Amino acid sequence: MKAIMQDRYGTVDVLEYGETPRPEPADGEVLVRVHAASVNAYDWHFLHGDPKLARPMMGLRRPRVGIRGRDFAGRVESVGAGVTSLKPGDEVFGEADGAFAEYVCAPESTVDVKPANLTFEQAAAVPLAANTALIGIRDVAQVDPGDTVLVNGASGGVGTFAVQIAKAYGAHVTAVCRTRNVDLVRSLGADHVIDYTQEDFTRGGPYGVVLDLVGNRSLAEFRRALAPTGTLVLSGGGMYEGGSFVGPMGLFLKRRAIAPFARQRLVELPAKQSKANLAELRRLVESGKIAPVVERVFPLSEAAQAIRHLEVEHARAKIVISV
Repeated sequence: MKAIMQDRYGTVDVLEYGETPRPEPADGEVLVRVHAASVNAYDWHFLHGDPKLARPMMGLRRPRVGIRGRDFAGRVESVGAGVTSLKPGDEVFGEADGAFAEYVCAPESTVDVKPANLTFEQAAAVPLAANTALIGIRDVAQVDPGDTVLVNGASGGVGTFAVQIAKAYGAHVTAVCRTRNVDLVRSLGADHVIDYTQEDFTRGGPYGVVLDLVGNRSLAEFRRALAPTGTLVLSGGGMYEGGSFVGPMGLFLKRRAIAPFARQRLVELPAKQSKANLAELRRLVESGKIAPVVERVFPLSEAAQAIRHLEVEHARAKIVISV
């Protein structure tokens, strides 16, 4: 099968488009014929092996998974022993390492039926980014109707979903983005949009919840924007200059030192994939409460250019790869 392979850390130049054996599903797994995948900051981190502090998880000298990609949408080709909720021919979406390929094996627990009103390209934009936003808004921040929520990085892959999900849960949403993305973010339902090139959002508020998807301000600045008993949710999924030992994990380390003594809730956003979350996202999509925003579609052979576009052009919303 065709795939985007990586055998060492580096720039997009280390990625190779070529042939590799098709995987076979193990017990509890499904084999999916991939029709589309999407690019995430996750792929950038694994491409560069950055931050270096995370390499025990990524792979010390080279990526532990030799095919890039995480999100996918496609059709079930075959299933392993014990799989009961999916069958060959089902149109699905989900998460698994190795998605920049014609086929990917994924645990049944991280795959669900594709939203009926989305194309494969649109559906591939949902899993990782929307799941991250859902966990941050619903589970970590525990947003209720009427809560005031600020989303820093509102025009990115996770941010565009976070704005919509917070609105779906009844929040009053303030979105932070750059000038060229103001209209896009407003169209997603944000009640107020702050252009960070013109205004310091950390001097506004106070907000009940601050969801940070960028890591571009200090912990003290984020806390300044919070209500006295507000919740700050930190995500390490953003991109930065690179070449760092600690990277955005520096904010996490400071949070861990301060959180036990703070009146405000200072929490991290965990990455937890689940079929139940995919089902909830499907419900939100099919009910019209959220929708993926796709900026551009690249063919599989140009996956390196797609990652470069995300890195260099600060892409809006999601970049998708057609397989």
